[in-house]
Amino acid sequence: MMRALQIKTFGGPELLELVELADPALGADMALVRVEAASINPSDVKNVAGAMHQTTLPRIPGRDYAGVVEQGPAAWIGAEVWGTGGDVGFTRDGTHAERIAVPVASLRRKPNGINFAEAASVGVNYMAAWCGVVQAVALAAGETLAIIGAGGGVGGAAAQIAHRIGARVIGIDRAAPHPDAPIRAIAAQMIIGATDLPAAVRAATNGRGADVVYDAVGGMMFRTALACLALRGRLIEIAVTGQREVSFDLADFYHNESRLFGVDTLKLDLTASAKVLDALTAGFEAGDYRPPPIGETVKLSEAREGYRKVAAGTSGRVVVTPQI
Repeated sequence: MMRALQIKTFGGPELLELVELADPALGADMALVRVEAASINPSDVKNVAGAMHQTTLPRIPGRDYAGVVEQGPAAWIGAEVWGTGGDVGFTRDGTHAERIAVPVASLRRKPNGINFAEAASVGVNYMAAWCGVVQAVALAAGETLAIIGAGGGVGGAAAQIAHRIGARVIGIDRAAPHPDAPIRAIAAQMIIGATDLPAAVRAATNGRGADVVYDAVGGMMFRTALACLALRGRLIEIAVTGQREVSFDLADFYHNESRLFGVDTLKLDLTASAKVLDALTAGFEAGDYRPPPIGETVKLSEAREGYRKVAAGTSGRVVVTPQI
């Protein structure tokens, strides 16, 4: 038997139930992982609230994890692993539990040099960053990347990936980032609380604008983000804040030969996400990438409060430690 958080009815964090369930049944080509740490992402909070329409109930939430393989192929028993997936916690039971069943094909060894809590904080942030910066727009050395929401987890991951590539990074946020936020050590320039953001970006780029804008806010920032682009610039959108429908000047868009890319990490299941983790591992082991700052770790019995803090926008990651 194992303890787990479970959604039976959509709503606020107070509706999460701490339950005792049978250990996950293992089908063919599956492994059982003892979860040592699992972060609480904003998308997990939205999932509990009912915003993820694919989610079926009852469901154990949680996308990212790090742990130890307990059952599966002999070569994997005892291995320290990490993982994430756009199916986990939505259409299959997730990581906010003492154990999780995962496809053997999705197993990846945790990078050396980061602990379980840190490894469990990487998934969604770095998946969104890598899929945008590398896979979608193919950011190149020497280009300029402007990140809207640079102080957040995704913004910090995008900055580190861009820095390793050899790009110049401009950080943009409405308030000064957390003292440990990666963007502080990477950004060639920080733009905080600008009243005219396009003008500030052009001033920081000798009038050109940014080759790529990574908009980690979306919605209300969309039109402003477009206006920050250089000729033939690329805009990455991953989220919606404030409004789902946006408008822009189509003539300005095509005269600037701008390009727009949408990125959705929910399209990558555990096994597809593992291929991105493969690409990220070298950066972590080289010390070029580091996990976002961890603000707090909570037990499963305290996880409802952890969800509340994430919903309120707490600084730093909140990580669940199911074995404590």
